Amino acid sequence: MSSKTFPSLDAERRIFERGNRFVIGIDEVGRGAIAGPVAVGVSLIDKSSQDLGAWPEKLQDSKLMTAKSRTEIAKPLTDWVGAHAIGFSSNTEIDELGISEALRMAAGRALDELFLEASLRKLMAEEGAVILLDGSHNWLGKVSYGLDVQVQVKADTNCVSVAAAAVLAKVTRDALMQELDQKYPGYGLAGHKGYASAAHISALRSLGPCAIHRLTWLTRILA
Repeated sequence: MSSKTFPSLDAERRIFERGNRFVIGIDEVGRGAIAGPVAVGVSLIDKSSQDLGAWPEKLQDSKLMTAKSRTEIAKPLTDWVGAHAIGFSSNTEIDELGISEALRMAAGRALDELFLEASLRKLMAEEGAVILLDGSHNWLGKVSYGLDVQVQVKADTNCVSVAAAAVLAKVTRDALMQELDQKYPGYGLAGHKGYASAAHISALRSLGPCAIHRLTWLTRILA
C-alpha cells in the first residue's frame, strides 16, 4: 500500500503519545453540492482497543473510493471504530445561515449524538480526547465540547480516524440522496448526489428547483 494513497494512524499515535486515550476524527461531505444537506461525520478511535491496527484495508479518502467500495467497508468500519455519528444541516439551514455555520451546526449535532453516553463523556474527561479535523483552520468553534482541536490539511487522505468519519458520512448521505431521488424525481439525485453535474443543471433549467435545492447557490446557474 502506498502511504500517499492509504491513510495511517501516525497522527493519531502522536496524539496518544501525549497522554490521550481517544481521538475523534471529523470531516464533512456534501459541502459543494447544490441540493440536499451537508453531512459531518465523527469517528472515535480508542488507543486501548485490541483491534486498533485492524481497520478495513480498503479504507481511503472517500473521494478516491468507488461507491461500491465505500458501501462494502461501511459495516466493518462501523464495527472497528469505537463509536461514530453523522450530523446533518438541511439545504434550508445552509441558505439561511451560510455554509460555514451550517457545517458547524452539523458537526455539533454529530458530537451531541456521540456524547449522549454519560460514561463515555466521563472517560474522555478523565483519560483525554483530541479532535482531529480535516482542513486548514478550526471551523468547529464553540461546538467542540471544549476539547483540543488539531487541524490537519488532507487529514481525510492521511489519517485513519478522519477517513473513517468521511466514508461513513458519505455512505449515509448518499443513501439519503437515493431516497430523495424517489421523492423528487427528474433531477437524477441518485446519480450525482446533489452535485452540479451537467445533467443536474439541465434538469434544473427544465424543471426549476425543488424543495431540497440550495436556492442561494443557484443564482448564477439559473441566470
